[in-house]
Amino acid sequence: MDQHTSNILESPEYLRMSLAAAMTLGFKPGVFYRNARLYCINLLLTYRGGCAARCAYCGLSNSRSGKYQEKSFIRVTWPTYPTAEVIEGIAERQHRVKRVCISQITNRRAVGDTLTICRQLRSSFDIPVSLLISPTIVNQRDLMDFKTAGADKIGVAIDLATPTLFDRYRGSGVDGPHCWDIYMNRLAEAIKIFGTRNAGSHFLTGMGETEKQMVDIIQKIQDMGGWTHLFSFCPEPGSQMVDHPMPAMDHYRRIQLARYLIDKNLSHAKFFVYDKKQKIIDFGLPAGKLDAVISSGEPFRTSGCEGYDGQVACNRPFANSRPGPEMRNYPFPPTQADIELIRKQLHLKPVRPEMSHPLNRQGGNSEVIN
Repeated sequence: MDQHTSNILESPEYLRMSLAAAMTLGFKPGVFYRNARLYCINLLLTYRGGCAARCAYCGLSNSRSGKYQEKSFIRVTWPTYPTAEVIEGIAERQHRVKRVCISQITNRRAVGDTLTICRQLRSSFDIPVSLLISPTIVNQRDLMDFKTAGADKIGVAIDLATPTLFDRYRGSGVDGPHCWDIYMNRLAEAIKIFGTRNAGSHFLTGMGETEKQMVDIIQKIQDMGGWTHLFSFCPEPGSQMVDHPMPAMDHYRRIQLARYLIDKNLSHAKFFVYDKKQKIIDFGLPAGKLDAVISSGEPFRTSGCEGYDGQVACNRPFANSRPGPEMRNYPFPPTQADIELIRKQLHLKPVRPEMSHPLNRQGGNSEVIN
């Protein structure tokens, strides 16, 4: 059933679903570029009043014209279906689905409806359920209730690397309701309740932050016990930031590599070296080890919650870039040809001998080379 079948299609009886998820469940026709596969069904709560937030880059923003049910999100349509049909579709394809994620919008009804839908999903099949929450409407008690309802992971889309940028694009700068401190506090509570590495944050690269600022916040989340999922800014048609450029490819590739090294405990932000513009020129890892990490291709795959098999399930094919040779997140293992292209895109140059790297000695701090 599409969104125009009825005049009132609201959660918890109805859910919006990413186009990729609708294709995966057979609700929409289509094939993925290079035979990519999605293993997580991404669901979005839906209400006639839409989302109260006014985030400058988001297609669902209250400041964007049009009906909420017709607004695109991450550049594609999110068709609406009865929740019962969604559950039935997932149940019929349990061999393909390794995780389900429920995304809230900033609407007071979302907390109770998240609990209802999470319980329905968990009682229908043994597939893990993640929740991407809106901290503005969620408190600590709600987090505990989410865990009791069967959710195993919590995501918090902080998106911006600094409090100043967060406020500019999500808070007072756009007359929005969101607050950096509330987001960070709720993430800390989620990590405490759900456990280390069972809660974390999404970040968008290319929103005006320096590479050092993004590395520092990724390290902060890691030190808190969380994970980080990274995306490249991509302008949403009709949003306030429709004319804002995507970050340069080399900038994004370096942040991808940095995130992977930090989240995998292979390096630490204090060992990184930057130029005078705070661009990464050394990742604090000996050249041979860094080369092996790049050769694996893993840092450049989509980062997301794992499925029941321990592999990333929420790989959102082509969510933050169009399919093609300039794709930013690989939803599958990069080929050798892909890795050769990635190396060119990284623009890396050695800045010091192998044995002088900080991970070959004790201590160390991040440096800036003028």
